Amino acid sequence: MTETTIEDSQDKTILGHPRGLFVLFFAEMWERFSYYGMRGLLILYLTQHFLFSDHKSSLIYGAYVSLVYVMGIVGGILADRYLGKRKAIIFGAVLLTIGHFGMAFEGSGSKQIMTYSGAEYELKLDGRGGDAIPYVLSETGRSDISYDEGGSMMVIADSAQVGLPETIAREDYTTSVVQEDLYVNILYLSLAIIIAGVAFLKPNISAIVGDLYGIGDVRRDSGFTIFYMGINLGSFIASFACGILGIVYGWKYGFGLAGIGMLLGLVTFIGFKGWLNGKGEAPSETKLKQSVLGPINVEMLCYASAVIIAILAIWLIKNAEIVAPLMGIVGIVTFIALLAYAFFKLEGGERSGMFAVMYFALAQIPFWSLFEQAASSLNLFTDRLVDRTILGWNVPAPVFQALNAGFIFLFAPLIAWMWIFLAKRKLEPSAPVKFAIGVFLVAVGFLVLVAGMKLTGPGAMTGVLFIFLVYWVHTMGELFISPVGLSATTKMAPLTAAALAMSVWFLYTGLSNSLAGVIATMAGAETIGGQMVDAVTAKATYEAVYTKLAYVGMGIGVAMLAMGPLVKKWMREKEESQIADT
Repeated sequence: MTETTIEDSQDKTILGHPRGLFVLFFAEMWERFSYYGMRGLLILYLTQHFLFSDHKSSLIYGAYVSLVYVMGIVGGILADRYLGKRKAIIFGAVLLTIGHFGMAFEGSGSKQIMTYSGAEYELKLDGRGGDAIPYVLSETGRSDISYDEGGSMMVIADSAQVGLPETIAREDYTTSVVQEDLYVNILYLSLAIIIAGVAFLKPNISAIVGDLYGIGDVRRDSGFTIFYMGINLGSFIASFACGILGIVYGWKYGFGLAGIGMLLGLVTFIGFKGWLNGKGEAPSETKLKQSVLGPINVEMLCYASAVIIAILAIWLIKNAEIVAPLMGIVGIVTFIALLAYAFFKLEGGERSGMFAVMYFALAQIPFWSLFEQAASSLNLFTDRLVDRTILGWNVPAPVFQALNAGFIFLFAPLIAWMWIFLAKRKLEPSAPVKFAIGVFLVAVGFLVLVAGMKLTGPGAMTGVLFIFLVYWVHTMGELFISPVGLSATTKMAPLTAAALAMSVWFLYTGLSNSLAGVIATMAGAETIGGQMVDAVTAKATYEAVYTKLAYVGMGIGVAMLAMGPLVKKWMREKEESQIADT
């Protein structure tokens, strides 16, 4: 078989790559812009605007992110068998645009009602994010409020203005939340539509990148690297733009900008889809137009499946506490099914390869369940307990999520060079060892943050430098996990189960994210009116939870090192069988 070179290709190129790559680059960049822009605001929006508790908000966030990954399996299968990748991407982008704009319909927000001595008062926030000032509103006026150390007393700044005493003990008043059901349901619907949209778009846009290159095309790895940069560019820009707009000017502006970003991605893809040179078309237009029931054909049923996905997603998000247990059951059943498949359907190197695929899919769980604290518990911690002032600017908490993408820009090329440098000297660590190091690093990142907390007194603000450090350490861990895991999965997958292997990877990624939501609930703080009440207890809780996570993660990393020789043996057997077959 001869290698496909640039000269052999009839595609028009940009920078030596098929120009279709850059259509996909910008479409994915804007899709990731919308995703990460909304993701950075979501946990704060849930806790401050809708006044969900930290516990409930973390579960909703975990359910949402896990379903984004899991439902992608449905979109990938439908595209492969019926729709084709191109139609699936356009349909997914339309759904995403609708979903993100839906998030901008916020209403007036939930109300926190305080009942004291038989009278009712409303507790509100003047602003958004950790810098919002809480106040109490009565029929006679308003007054800023605060809480004493330990959160046992509410302190009224101008008590005469609202007809309340200067301090009120915590046991002397009760609170309740009144939500706007219409806008809460719009929230659930919007999240569900976004989940359905990602299901159709995400797996297929990546697959078309691979379709642009023939077998043996030496440009393939470089093309995926360029595409990966688009993902991180979208994330980096969104964390700044949507984070600042959402916190400083209003939630609807941040979410609205995310919607505009997705609309730009849709327009880019439709406007330049001709550059794809026919890649991603439906396997059979005849089959796609085949009637199923009267005027309803196969294509219509594929689109209708989004309704089923959305309905299921709404129910699961509303009942977010059951998502992690359900994902756990699905994960166990999948593991047993894969084990049976490996033993009864595969043999030799193919079986060993499937064992390696299963290992890497499972081994990512501890990493992502800790790493994904970034947009949940770590986001809330940054918002509430970090001195975010840099050069006189009090930086909104969601902006710090740009650090992950920024560090990837800076260090991904260095890590890639390091692997080449070590490989030439036969010193490059194996994939299982890289995985173990990645898990170890994400655990160490939390210890670094805990050290920063301990440098200040109880309840005091942690220095912003430690937020930079935890994101840097976690990003280094990601570079040992994400590209390595994806590469190993594609190499180790049996020839007859390549799509199955990638589906398994994303299924367990989803399970990791649901577990991340459960872990985030452990670090939750009491809030009243969307504002943290007891900084001392909250900080002590973060210290205890993050310390425990760090030690557990480090222990798992060590155990993974011990597993390394066995996994290397599986990988070697798979590679030897491939060589024997050629």
